[in-house]
Amino acid sequence: MPQVSVRGKLIEHAETVFRRQGFDGASVQDITSAAGVPKGSFYNHFTSKQELAAEIVRRYSGATDFSTLEQGDGRSARERLRAHFAGQARRTSSTGVEYGCLLVTMASEMPTAGEEVGSAVRGSISAWVDMLTEVIRQGQQTGEIQSREPASDLAAFLIDAFEGGALRGKATDDATASMRSLDLALNILDR
Repeated sequence: MPQVSVRGKLIEHAETVFRRQGFDGASVQDITSAAGVPKGSFYNHFTSKQELAAEIVRRYSGATDFSTLEQGDGRSARERLRAHFAGQARRTSSTGVEYGCLLVTMASEMPTAGEEVGSAVRGSISAWVDMLTEVIRQGQQTGEIQSREPASDLAAFLIDAFEGGALRGKATDDATASMRSLDLALNILDR
């Protein structure tokens, strides 16, 4: 079995530390302790906590499963959107609903996390909106989605509803809050 590099260990454990403690609450010592590596080794791989956090955000976003949004299996746009968000809800639940979504955690700390983290968060959210926008456009073209609001605005609205529900779920330990909010938002696509 290949040995995991120190950099790999830092990346592997930093997501959990950031998710549980937030950017501001997580120290380099917390990250290196969780990874089981000496604190001094951190700076051999990253110039700052911000650089590591931006890498974690990009990796988190890169691991997002967009396959349920693909057209071609006979599912409606609405069904594909719901399946995508249900997968995101399962992903968050698997790491603990009380810790919420990594993007929301990092987005809420952007003013203090710095531009590198902010850029990674904005890029991740923008890519997510773009993926959803295409599905909504398809639904509008077929008449399944009646709303004539811009597809990109509707995509952002679905993310806002889902992530807002997730934030409420984090505060109330309610793993179903994000999907209930999403279902209400999906109903609005017909107005």
